[in-house]
Amino acid sequence: MRFKLTLFVYLCCLSSLSWAQTTLVAVAANFSKPMQEIVELFEKQTEHTVKLSFGSSGKFVAQIENGAPFDMFLSADEESVHKLAQSDLVVVGTSFTYAQGKLLLWSAQDHYIDDKGDILQQGKFTHLAIANPKLAPYGAAAIDFLKKQGLFDQVQSKIVEGENISQTHQFISTGNAQLGFIALSQVFENGKVSSGSYWLVPQSDYTPIKQTAALLKLGEANPAAKALLEYLKSPHAKAIIQKYGYELP
Repeated sequence: MRFKLTLFVYLCCLSSLSWAQTTLVAVAANFSKPMQEIVELFEKQTEHTVKLSFGSSGKFVAQIENGAPFDMFLSADEESVHKLAQSDLVVVGTSFTYAQGKLLLWSAQDHYIDDKGDILQQGKFTHLAIANPKLAPYGAAAIDFLKKQGLFDQVQSKIVEGENISQTHQFISTGNAQLGFIALSQVFENGKVSSGSYWLVPQSDYTPIKQTAALLKLGEANPAAKALLEYLKSPHAKAIIQKYGYELP
């Protein structure tokens, strides 16, 4: 009897180990904080392990096209996922918008930016930080806004580019740029902007930032990747996403 019980426990453990998998996920830099929280819950509720890599969406596209071993991609826009789909690198029918981002004009200095963003027209600053618009959707949204408002030519010479939105935030927080455009989520805590001064750019003034996730072909047979993709649609994940100031689709 004891032998049978031991054998049963062993087989259960073996089955569990064979089912539990590790997945490697490429995540847009603006979504680093909420994704870390989501994964922490996901790993507690499943037997899977998740390894996250953060960076600009455009850079990830290039890496995935060149064979980077990612199972899943959380982009900061729709276009990056669409480009990979055209290259047959995305599992058909798995892409969806998981969050809509918000563009924020932010300074680490208190009272530096007013509630209308008039400082952009006044031009009383030396450097304006923006994520590389060719790689980062939030940088592209910032350029879109500046051009729509007729401000781009006025501030172009003052623009400094970060490789991604995280580096852009670093430029501003360290004072290397007096202000810049970042994602609201980067400085959003407990229902408010946690530091400095800011202006929330009206969403009607730039192309909507529809952050899109998809299962990549390399992750098609990985149960951890599939489970995580579905978990992003769960009430637990959605609550975390909203907590960081994103809108749900």
